[in-house]
Amino acid sequence: MTELALADGFRFEDLYNRDGLLRLDALFLESLDEPLRADMEAARKAPGALEPKAEAALVLALAPKLESFLARLFGIEAEADALSGRHTALAPVYRCKRLFVQRRAARAVKPEEAAALDGAAVEAALGAHMPVPVEEEAFSEAVLGWLGDEANGGEALEAAARYAAWALHHPEGRARHGRGVLFRQPGRIDPFRLIDTEVRTEHGTPALELPEARLRRREGFALTDDGMDLKAALDQAHYCIFCHNQGKDSCARGLRDRKTGAFANTVFGVELAGCPLEEKISEMQLLKAEGFALGALATVCIDNPLCAATGHRICNDCMKSCIYQKQDPVDIPQVETRALKDVLELPWGFEIYSLMTRWNPLNFARPLPLPETGRQVLVVGLGPAGFSLAHHLMNDGHRVVAVDGLKIEPLAPALSGVDEAGARHPFRPVRDMAELREDLAERVMAGFGGVAEYGITVRWDKNFLKIVRLLLERRAAFTMVGGVRFGGTLGLDEAFEWGFDHVAVAAGAGRPTHVPMPNALAPGVRMASDFLMALQLTGAARTDSIANLQIRLPVVVVGGGLTAIDTATESLAYYPVQVEKFLTRYEVLDGGVAWTEEEAEVAGEFLAHARAIRAERARAAAAGEAPRIRELLRAWGGVTIAYRRRLIDAPSYTLNHEEVAKALEEGIRFAECLSPLAVEVDG
Repeated sequence: MTELALADGFRFEDLYNRDGLLRLDALFLESLDEPLRADMEAARKAPGALEPKAEAALVLALAPKLESFLARLFGIEAEADALSGRHTALAPVYRCKRLFVQRRAARAVKPEEAAALDGAAVEAALGAHMPVPVEEEAFSEAVLGWLGDEANGGEALEAAARYAAWALHHPEGRARHGRGVLFRQPGRIDPFRLIDTEVRTEHGTPALELPEARLRRREGFALTDDGMDLKAALDQAHYCIFCHNQGKDSCARGLRDRKTGAFANTVFGVELAGCPLEEKISEMQLLKAEGFALGALATVCIDNPLCAATGHRICNDCMKSCIYQKQDPVDIPQVETRALKDVLELPWGFEIYSLMTRWNPLNFARPLPLPETGRQVLVVGLGPAGFSLAHHLMNDGHRVVAVDGLKIEPLAPALSGVDEAGARHPFRPVRDMAELREDLAERVMAGFGGVAEYGITVRWDKNFLKIVRLLLERRAAFTMVGGVRFGGTLGLDEAFEWGFDHVAVAAGAGRPTHVPMPNALAPGVRMASDFLMALQLTGAARTDSIANLQIRLPVVVVGGGLTAIDTATESLAYYPVQVEKFLTRYEVLDGGVAWTEEEAEVAGEFLAHARAIRAERARAAAAGEAPRIRELLRAWGGVTIAYRRRLIDAPSYTLNHEEVAKALEEGIRFAECLSPLAVEVDG
């Protein structure tokens, strides 16, 4: 099916106007049995009167009904059933992990005993009872069968326990099964050693690095982290103990100090306030674990409708406040992002998600947009705060005009519903997410998203920005204008003169930190935020771009926040692109370039490095292996983060140590207790 044929006589445009959504809502209510319908209507009349446990129970009862309703509406019952079946097929793995691997095998065979086991012998013993080498699904099915008949399966269970202990504790076992989920246990947390680094001294300066075995290779500016697949994300969902049942869902509502009742703090003084949106995380994870993919996403959208802009590699307040404080927490952002991606990958998945942001019967307080109020709001800034505010203002019935200082590149009117002049046009439904997806390495910066566009690196999939943009731009109550500087092109008095009822300034509150030191403006010294913005907005990282953004190795990034982390990784990734582009253009010009002495020095360095990289690529291609570019960059000085205090004092570590670890995996070094005094210039 290539054309969208909605059930019950609905047209595509009905999903984008309030009258159509009212009819849709009435149809959903009619589909419910009377007790559930009565409970839902009562919750809508007094949403604030619901106790958290009662609200959770009602959401969990309604979510499967909504899933079936949406699948029927969009004609994807078979695809939705297949997705649910993929969840169900993996369920034995998590059951076996909980009941047998963790509760039985890990306790029956101590780590020191398991470390002495002979892998070939334990595999052979298990092979007498099931096929080997071991596949997680087959092992789980076999073990659960033996557990159901222990009188006859005792010998097989003993062999399975020894194999599981070997896989859990023996280096060879971990090497074989470390990429799976069945034989992976949560680790104990040492807050002062969340990243297992080692100290290496180069050029007289000691710095923290990761061991060689934990480094990974990065090539250019393609997406560096695809996130968890379904199997890994479901492992995290099953790891959750579903605290909403006890009213202790700290991930959503914050972890409380038992004595004072106030929010608890980490050892670094970070308040564990949980998700700022109080997203129904525990309920979402339960639905996901039970195979209700659409219901799980609808539950996320109750409090976090623009979840395309949150989740994996963006926020982790929820994970920090997880009930597990002494062992690895549930990786909630990964589960949330997987919940979104699974729905987006369905036929018409974007349209289903889009609908959930306007109509969501699980949201008892605001299931539908309110009637038009006649009021118009000017939103200044289209970063995360601005676009989130615009969404909620429209659902409150207001018209929104949003302006941003960046030029916003237009999308095709058939996709966005708006042409370059701002005129409205009919737009078509999106059947396949592939229509929206672009390779990040070749993607042209569109200008929408503020700091999410120019400040966040390719650790996050910026295709999600296009999704958020379309959620807004397709709505008739929304107008977007780029290239407008508030206070310059447009002022506050003019805004009110033009008829705006309110002005919301969402232009960002942070300012770059300026380090007061001699020669801070010397050539080669940049503000980290300026570097990231220039790299993203000019397209300098693209091989076909003529933009020139010059850096030289070694690079030292001063600071300990996430901006420093991102600047370090992107400068290391950009350097090979820069010098290879330089060499290509030099060869096109056949060397006919007149340089000053200083320019000749830099050019000679770039040409030598580019030729070394080219030679390494040729060697690696001939050998059938990955080129060792990281080693070359390191030999030329690499990239080092210099921070005035220890790593464990850095805000990037105390707030989001996972990002620090990811940066170190790319070969970044972290030098502690260094404060810049001055920039020494040549000559």
